[in-house]
Amino acid sequence: MEGSDQNPSPDEVLSKIKGFIRALVLNLSYNRCFSVALDRYQSYCSNTSGNCLCRSDLPCGAKILSIEREGHTCRLHILLRVLLIIHQLLKENKHGTKRDIYYIEPSIFTDQAVVDRAINDICILLKCSRHHLNVVPVGKGLVMGWLRFAEAGRIISCITNPNNAYMIPVCVEEIEDIVSVAKYILVVEKETVFQRLANDKFCGTHQCIVITGRGYPDVPTRRFLQRLVKQLHLPAYCLVDFDPYGFDILTTYRFGSTQMAYDAKLMRVPEMRWLGVLPSDLEKYQVPERCLLSLTTEDKKKAEAMLLRCYLHQEAPQWRLELEIMLHRGKKFEIEALSASSLSFLAEVYIPLKVQEGRI
Repeated sequence: MEGSDQNPSPDEVLSKIKGFIRALVLNLSYNRCFSVALDRYQSYCSNTSGNCLCRSDLPCGAKILSIEREGHTCRLHILLRVLLIIHQLLKENKHGTKRDIYYIEPSIFTDQAVVDRAINDICILLKCSRHHLNVVPVGKGLVMGWLRFAEAGRIISCITNPNNAYMIPVCVEEIEDIVSVAKYILVVEKETVFQRLANDKFCGTHQCIVITGRGYPDVPTRRFLQRLVKQLHLPAYCLVDFDPYGFDILTTYRFGSTQMAYDAKLMRVPEMRWLGVLPSDLEKYQVPERCLLSLTTEDKKKAEAMLLRCYLHQEAPQWRLELEIMLHRGKKFEIEALSASSLSFLAEVYIPLKVQEGRI
């Protein structure tokens, strides 16, 4: 998003909020219709010609929210309510989570999703990111390995015991003095796989950094990963289940998410490589038949929709081919299926071989 990378100060954001409210009051005093223009951003579309704006970080149009239009009144009301809460947070130099904001007026907000949308609308309106609004997530990402950094003056020395898990900081902008002698970064979809690697002392043996977002990654995990890749110039590999949801998580790391397309360039990792698991692993590693599951109707619909995404045609055709193979076979399997014969198979055989191959 244009302007979102300028890191505005709290006073600058407060000034933008006051300017917006001032313009709103002025319009109402002249009996003008209350409306808000919001730029529209998208991380992908179904245009396979390569002529779309999805990768340009530019808006692809605008949405006008008008109090005169059915369905917009409630959205505008919630946007203003959330904006007032954010104004208070900034004035008092306090931080709050999306959930905190929801519980301030749950009878009005009715659902967490409407608060999330309002926060995204405000980010687009003010041309800033969530952390500039003092809205912080509840951290869930984990990291371990050959890494040391400082956060708000506190030293986080993962390298002292590279097989211990540490929480990824929620305020990534407060991280500094990043030091590492790792050879690569491995991102794993699930905490169970992360813990398996920790138990097998994988990082200690292979001199790497391992990260998990514990499913779909939150904002701090994605920003933290991007920061490490950019600053340390390390290759990054991703290990996900071979199913549509694992594939979607993989693309979220590399290309960004639809919900936060306006801030995609602060989070996406274009260098991300797909380590596994892949359909070719079925035969190569003799995954037992009992570990295979049939794709559900929902799985198939999700996979078919993902095949239309422009970036798979333009930037990752090999990934798209693997997704087509999944659909053709009608089967899926989890990362843990590779460990059916040995719990340490991932750490001792599979991951080292895949990293050596470089993957796709």
